Amino acid sequence: MMVLEQPLKSFFTSLSQSKSMNKLAKKWGLKLGASQVVAGVTISEAIEKVKELNEKGLSATLDHLGEFVEERTEAIEATDHCIQTLEQIASSGVNCNLSLKLTQLGLDIDQSFCLENMERIIKKAAELGIFVRIDMEDYGHCQQTLDILAELRKTYDNVGTVIQAYLFRALDDVRALEGIPLRLVKGAYKESPEVAYQEKEKIDENYFNMIKLHLDSGTYTAIASHDHQIIDRVKAYVKEKGISHSQFEFQMLYGFRTNLQEELVKEGYNVRIYVPFGIDWFGYFMRRLAERPQNVAFALRGFFSK
Repeated sequence: MMVLEQPLKSFFTSLSQSKSMNKLAKKWGLKLGASQVVAGVTISEAIEKVKELNEKGLSATLDHLGEFVEERTEAIEATDHCIQTLEQIASSGVNCNLSLKLTQLGLDIDQSFCLENMERIIKKAAELGIFVRIDMEDYGHCQQTLDILAELRKTYDNVGTVIQAYLFRALDDVRALEGIPLRLVKGAYKESPEVAYQEKEKIDENYFNMIKLHLDSGTYTAIASHDHQIIDRVKAYVKEKGISHSQFEFQMLYGFRTNLQEELVKEGYNVRIYVPFGIDWFGYFMRRLAERPQNVAFALRGFFSK
């Protein structure tokens, strides 16, 4: 399996970046096992899944999936959809935030245009008392994302972003963003050795150093990982340092390691589930397979059940 793992990772990562496959997948519906990790195609379907999670003591963050937006009309539609999602989160009373990607809101078209769309979303979220997380994308969008975050934080405090541990710049970014709620992750894109660690051991160590740095600053920290070794190290660290459970949360993806999610809640930890939905599911699903090729079992079960 170790021999095959890297080629599989590269294969699925390449598929996730294929615009033609992404376009085709929109016509398929949730197939290839995607329904196990994507909570439906409509807001109402996703809200129902969030209610089920809340009943188990889990909070959530909703993400309307979307990539490769090249037209202003598409970006405006995506912005409107984010606002509709915020309104439905508020009206339903669920314990849920919103996550989004800037490329879906026009970042590749024009940064100022994207910022205008984000300001509409963040303003509405602030009115409704909802936190918004800007997902981090590939390295080429990293600085743009942080620039937009900086502009938004001048006016709003209900917005944060994500820092990826495999990037060499990650620790410096965490230091610079002290006081801003961050989701800390290992990273899910294929990046050049010029900008990112390639070895798992180095990524893991940088990841834990990021977590310690942000926790030690007293800033609210979202630790997004399914890695039980990382989770156990965090448990030991916060106990050693006397860090309150109210200062951090564990985050996991919808459909993955559900038993662990519920165990952590029983142990008294805050756990938030990242809940993706929408017809634009292909890139997200391929990146999940690339992260952990063992997840191919999802695809096989989905394929043979059709």
